[in-house]
Amino acid sequence: MPDTTITPLAPMTPDAAISAFHYLRAVQADDTVAATEFAAAEPRMPALLVDVAERIVVPITALLRTDVAVPCDDAFALEALGRVFTTTLRNWAQTGPDTAQGIAHAIIDFAAQILTDDHEDIADILRQLEAVGVDQALDAHPAPASGHPVPPVRITVV
Repeated sequence: MPDTTITPLAPMTPDAAISAFHYLRAVQADDTVAATEFAAAEPRMPALLVDVAERIVVPITALLRTDVAVPCDDAFALEALGRVFTTTLRNWAQTGPDTAQGIAHAIIDFAAQILTDDHEDIADILRQLEAVGVDQALDAHPAPASGHPVPPVRITVV
């Protein structure tokens, strides 16, 4: 039987989560100007996107594995496939900053195929994932008591 131990991911910072999701939403909306600006502002964008992918794919495939409607052998294969997907993205991200767009498309495609129903829009799903990701980041990295102002951010509305 495969090892299904999940190593907890280190929490993302709020800035990293916001940057990654803004980039994802810009790519999803085909806003190349905004996507280019977000990628240029964050040279670690491919790694941030892989971090986001792991936070989406691994829990979803593990959750599907525990679903009683999925036969046991198939369920372990699904979880393993999720891990292969994220490992492949991580390897791809190591080749350089130009991989961000391809990684973003892979995450968007995964979300569209696995997380949306016929009546749902992928942009809505990305907004929901962003809200959860930023909340988790804020819980893990609360703002300092001095409360530094947040710099303005360009937001792509879809």
